[in-house]
Amino acid sequence: MPDCIRIESLELSSLIGVPEEERAAPQRLTASLVLEPIRDFRALDDRLENTVDYFAVCAHIKALATARPRCLIETLAGEIAAELLARFPLRAVEIELRKFILPDTAFVAVHLRRERGV
Repeated sequence: MPDCIRIESLELSSLIGVPEEERAAPQRLTASLVLEPIRDFRALDDRLENTVDYFAVCAHIKALATARPRCLIETLAGEIAAELLARFPLRAVEIELRKFILPDTAFVAVHLRRERGV
């Protein structure tokens, strides 16, 4: 398994949902991520600039979630993956995005993995 950074249950707020009424108020989402940096941990020299700044990653995801309304959590998950691969030195990103909307369920979720294009 390659070196990775895990972010578990990042709290997000987003205008999201298929019916317009559902998008009328912000909803709670959580994102869990596995980030595979381009650089191996053995080559970091204990310097932040040599790794992926997970504080910056979290701030970017939060801003993206609030940027505009969306119908589908699938759309938001795909946008998060694309943005992270474009802005950070990542080989791959894996995301589970949870939405707490349906009665009688703990949550609904989508899970995806995207890799940097060669």
